[in-house]
Amino acid sequence: MRTRDMNTWRQRRPGPHRVGRAALVWAVAYAGFGLACVLSGTSLLHIGGDGTGLGPAWAVVAVGMTAALISAAVVRYGMRPALRVPLLSACALTGVMAFSLLMDVITLMAGQGVDSWASTVNKALAAAGAVLLAATARSDRVTAVTAVPTGTAAPKPSAAPRSVQLAAWAGTLAFLPYAAMKTHWASGGTFAGVTGEEMLAVSERNGASGIFLTLESWGLDPTALLALLGVFLLWGLVRPWGQAFPRWTPFLRGRRVPRGLPLAPALLGAATLAPYGVVGIGYLALVTAGAVTMGRGDFPSEGDALLVAWIGITAFAVYGVALVVAARSYWLRTRPAA
Repeated sequence: MRTRDMNTWRQRRPGPHRVGRAALVWAVAYAGFGLACVLSGTSLLHIGGDGTGLGPAWAVVAVGMTAALISAAVVRYGMRPALRVPLLSACALTGVMAFSLLMDVITLMAGQGVDSWASTVNKALAAAGAVLLAATARSDRVTAVTAVPTGTAAPKPSAAPRSVQLAAWAGTLAFLPYAAMKTHWASGGTFAGVTGEEMLAVSERNGASGIFLTLESWGLDPTALLALLGVFLLWGLVRPWGQAFPRWTPFLRGRRVPRGLPLAPALLGAATLAPYGVVGIGYLALVTAGAVTMGRGDFPSEGDALLVAWIGITAFAVYGVALVVAARSYWLRTRPAA
C-alpha cells in the first residue's frame, strides 16, 4: 500500500510545463513588483535604516524579466539541457535577492518592526521564486524518475556522523554568549554601556509588541528563546529523534517525522544565517582593523557597538554554518532507499 501511494503521489507531481508556467507567472509578477517600486521611488535595500536608491529595484526588474524569458522557453520547448544553466543562474540570483529574509522573520516574531515592508516583501517573493526556478530546473528529472515506478522505504533513524555532531556542538556553544548577553539585559543588568531599562526603551521605540515587552519585564528575552528553538532544530537534524518522534511526544511517539518538517526551516535558516554571518564577520573585521567605520547606534561608543556586533554576528555565522552541515547530513540520511 505504501509503495502504491508513493507511486501515485509521484505521478501527480507537476511536470516541467506546469511548474514552468508557475515560474513564468511568478517572474512576470516579480518584474512588475520591481517596476512598481521604481515608479513609486521605493528603495528595496536599507542599511542602517536608510534607503540606498533605486538600483536594487531595477535589479529586481532585470532578474524578473530574465527569469520570465527563460521560463517561457521552458514552457514552449520543454526543459532542455541548454536551459538548465541559465535557469539555475536565475535561481541563484533570486536566492541573493532573498538574503536576510529569515532575519526579518525573526524580527517580526520578536514583535518588532522591519526597516522596510517593501524590502521584506521583495525577499519573500525572491525566496518563492528561487524554489520555483529550482523545481523547474529539476522537473525533467522528476518526470524521468516517475516514468519507472519503484518501491521505496524510509531508512531507519540514525545519528549523524561524529564530525557533524561536533559542528552541532559548535553551533550550540556559539549562541551561549549571545543568549547570556540578551538575558542579562532582560534581567536589568548593564552591558556594553547600556542598561536593561535603556534596552527596553529601545525596543519600545522600535515598535516591539506587548508580548515582547512583557517577556522582557519577566527577564525573558524573546530572541534568546528563539535561539533556543534554533538549537533544538539543530540537534533534531543530527539525532535519531529528528527522524522518528521520541517517547516524550504524546500521541506521536514512534511515528516518522515528515522529512520536510525539519528540512524546510533548516534550509531557510542555512541559506540566510550562514551568508549573513560570514559576510557580517568580514565587515566587522574591516571595522576592527580601522578600514571602515561603524555607527554606534544606541550604544555610548563605537567600541561598545562593535563588541555587541561581534557577539551577535559570530553566533549567527557559526550556527548558520553548523545548520548547513546538519541539514546536508539529515538530507542524506533520510533519503528513501530503493
